[in-house]
Amino acid sequence: MTSPAIRQAALASLALAVAVPAAQAQVQTPVLNSVVVTATRTPQEARDTISDTLSISAEEIARSGAGSITEVLQRQRGVEITRNGGSATNSNVYLRGANSNQVIVLLDGVRIASATSGAAAWNAIPVGAVDRIEVVYGPLSTLYGADAIGGVIQIFTKKGQGPLALDAAILAGSYGTRAGRAGISGQEGAFSYALSAGKERADGFSSTLPGISSYNKDDDGYDRKHANGQLSWQMAPGHELSALFTHIDQESDFDSGATVRAWNTQKLDTFALSSRNRLSSAWHMTTQAAQSRDKAGSFTASASRIDTKQTMYSWQNDIALGQDQLQLLAEYRKEEVESNTSAMERERSTWSLAASYNMQRGDHLLAAAARNDDSSQYGSQNTGSLGYGYRITPALRLNASYGTSFRAPTFNELYYPGYGLESNRPEEGRNREIGIRFDHNGTTLGATAYRNKLTDLLLNTTPCPKPGFKSGCAYNVNHATLEGITLSARQQLGSAFTLEAAADLQNPRDDSTGKQLQRRAKRHGNVALEYTAGSLRGGAEWQVSGERYDDAANRNRLGGYGLLNLYAAWYFAPSWSATLRWNNVADKQYEVARLYGTAGSSVYAGLRFGYK
Repeated sequence: MTSPAIRQAALASLALAVAVPAAQAQVQTPVLNSVVVTATRTPQEARDTISDTLSISAEEIARSGAGSITEVLQRQRGVEITRNGGSATNSNVYLRGANSNQVIVLLDGVRIASATSGAAAWNAIPVGAVDRIEVVYGPLSTLYGADAIGGVIQIFTKKGQGPLALDAAILAGSYGTRAGRAGISGQEGAFSYALSAGKERADGFSSTLPGISSYNKDDDGYDRKHANGQLSWQMAPGHELSALFTHIDQESDFDSGATVRAWNTQKLDTFALSSRNRLSSAWHMTTQAAQSRDKAGSFTASASRIDTKQTMYSWQNDIALGQDQLQLLAEYRKEEVESNTSAMERERSTWSLAASYNMQRGDHLLAAAARNDDSSQYGSQNTGSLGYGYRITPALRLNASYGTSFRAPTFNELYYPGYGLESNRPEEGRNREIGIRFDHNGTTLGATAYRNKLTDLLLNTTPCPKPGFKSGCAYNVNHATLEGITLSARQQLGSAFTLEAAADLQNPRDDSTGKQLQRRAKRHGNVALEYTAGSLRGGAEWQVSGERYDDAANRNRLGGYGLLNLYAAWYFAPSWSATLRWNNVADKQYEVARLYGTAGSSVYAGLRFGYK
C-alpha cells in the first residue's frame, strides 16, 4: 500500500498547487510553449504533452559551468546520481528511484546502453558535445520498448542551421582538469552541417577510500577525446536525408590494490542514417538505420574485454487526423556481444510494432498507446498506456496516466559465468500517476504523485535457488514499489533574481524484504538562486540528499549530505563569455557509494567563443 506520509504529502501538495494559482489564472496566458521530441517521438509543444517532461537548454548548460552530464542532471527534479570515484568512473543515474538499467538513454535518437550491464556509459559522454537534454519521467515502453520503466533521457548534439557559426571553448580547474573543444555549423542552400571535436584530461583524485580492499592512495585521472557531427540534405521540399555520428574514446584509472596499476578503456560510437519525408500535408514518414557500439576494457593483473553492439531499424509514420495525431511504428533491434569470456558471446533480436493516438478536444487532452515486442530470447511482451490532461485554466493543467513497462534481462543476468541464469524473465512495471502544473508570467509550480509497482525484479540472490552458484546469482525473486511525489517551483523575483526549487519525497523499496532500495534516498532536492545584471549572471545551488544504504540488506548506511555550489558567467563581448564554477564550497566530505571518493572543494574556469 502507499506510504501514509507519501500519500498525505501528495494530497497536500496537489491541493496547494491548485489553490494558490487558480484564482489569478482565470485570465492569464501560460508560458508553456517550448517544443519537446522525446515524449511522443515527434516535435510537440510541451503544453500539449501529458507526460512529465523537462528540457535543459544549451544556454542553461553553458551558463551553469557544469563539468559533466551527471552534474547537469543532478540539479534536476527526480534525479539521483552515484559514482565509484571521479567523473570518469562508473556512474549511475536513478530516475524516480528507478535503476540506471531501468532508464533508456538516447543520443540523438540512438540507444547507447551496454547490452551486458543495461546501463549507459555516463562517465564517457562529454558535456561539451551536448546541445540540449530532454528528460521524460514514467514508463515509455509503448514508445521505446524494453527498459523504459523509470523514463527516458535523450541527449541532443548540435544541428546545423542558419549562417556559418564557429564555437570554441576551453576549461581548466581543480584536480588538474583541462579541456578544449571547437565546432563549426551552418547551412548552405539545401545542405546543413554541424561538426565538433574536443579533448579532456584530468589528474583526478583517489577513487577509493581507506578501508576497502582495492584502496590505492594515488590519483585516478582520465583522458578523453570526442568528435560528433550531423549532416543533412534537403532533397526537395518536405524530403530530407541526414546522417549523424558520435565517437568517444576514453582511458581512465581506477584502484585495484596498492601495488597494481589499473585502468579502463571505453569507446562509444554511434551512427545513424535517416530519411524524413512529407508524403502529404497530413502524413510524415521517418525511416532510420542506426548502430551504437560500446567497447569496454579493464586492465589490472589480468584483462577483460566487452564489446556490445546494437543495430536498429525503424519505420515511423505520423498521420494528422484533424487536431489529432496517429503514430504507427515498426522497429527491429539486434544486440550482439563479443568478449574474451566465451560464455558472453551471444546475440538476440527483437521485432516491435506500436501504435499511439494523441487527441485534443478543447481543454481536453488524451493519449493512448500499445506496443508488442517479440524477442528471440525472452519472447513476446505487450505494453500499453493511457493518459488524460485537462486545462482547468489556460495556465493550469491536471494530468493523470497509467502505463505498463518492462526491462529485458541483461546479458550479464543471463549468461555471465557463476552469476547469470538463462531462465531469467523480464521485469515488469505498472505505473499510476497524477500531476498538476501551473505556468504563468514568471511563476511555475508543479506536483506529480506516482506509484510504480515492479514484479519479477532481478537482483543478486544469495543463496541462489538454483544449485551450483556459490556466490549467488541473478534471479527473479523480488517485487518492488517506486512511489513518491515530486515538487517543483520557479519564481521570477523582479527583473534580476530567479528562484528555483525541487523536492522529491519518495519510498523506493523492496517489497519482499521491506528494505530501502540500494543507494536511493527517501528525501532529496535542490534550491538555486540566480542573479542577472546586464552582462553578468551568477548563481548559488544547494543540493541535499537524505541517508541511503549501499547494500540491499540496509546494513551499510550512507549519511545524508548537503552541497553548496556557486557559479558565474560574464558575457564581456558579443562573441565571448567566461564562466566560473565553485563546487562543494564548504568542502563537504560525503559518499554516494560506500568507500568511494568524491570531489572536495573544487574550482573550474572556462572561456567560450561563439561567432555567427
